[in-house]
Amino acid sequence: MTQGTGDVPATAPGPAAPEPPAPEPAAPGRGPEGTEDHGPARRFWSARRVPAALTAAAVLAAVVPLLYDVASVRADRPAAQWRRKLAGELATRPLDDGLVVTVAVAAVLAGLWLIVMAVTPGLRGLLPMRRRHADVRGGIERRAAADVLSYRALEVSGVRAVRISVGRRRVRAWAQASFRDLDDVRADLEAVLAHGLRDLGLARGLALSVQVRRPDKR
Repeated sequence: MTQGTGDVPATAPGPAAPEPPAPEPAAPGRGPEGTEDHGPARRFWSARRVPAALTAAAVLAAVVPLLYDVASVRADRPAAQWRRKLAGELATRPLDDGLVVTVAVAAVLAGLWLIVMAVTPGLRGLLPMRRRHADVRGGIERRAAADVLSYRALEVSGVRAVRISVGRRRVRAWAQASFRDLDDVRADLEAVLAHGLRDLGLARGLALSVQVRRPDKR
């Protein structure tokens, strides 16, 4: 709303307003906004539905024919041809045979893969956030965090375009500055992105790397 240029009546100066009290420092165990921190926020664990389904399908495909053939033998029927051939191969083929070594290596690799799937949390694209409540856990996808920071970066004066990559430990930003000094743009961009990272409320602080250059002239 624009005010006119007319005369402003003089008023007697009133008493000076008291200065607001300085904010108290956050106590230990509290977040930067003074909210209580309910312990460390660990990574989210994946359900591992695809590895579990593949393992179950492989075990089912191997066990069902074997159990059926064992039941047939118990019912006084001859063993299946594939089981007699397999037993003969296992009894006569040497351990250093190429096929035996290949199958053993494949079994070891599959076992290591299942162990890694069992002991690692997964969900690498989901960053945990600080726990403000004991029974609530929050997380944000890395792509969504990059979008939020990109919107913040485009508000910096002089930034023409920006590309941000959010990793598990570091945030990298590449920006093009159409005007202003590059050092000034980089300083403002680092400050804005650092403030944006604090606003995201991540459980683990991320390192920040900012690169600013002029747009290519064509």
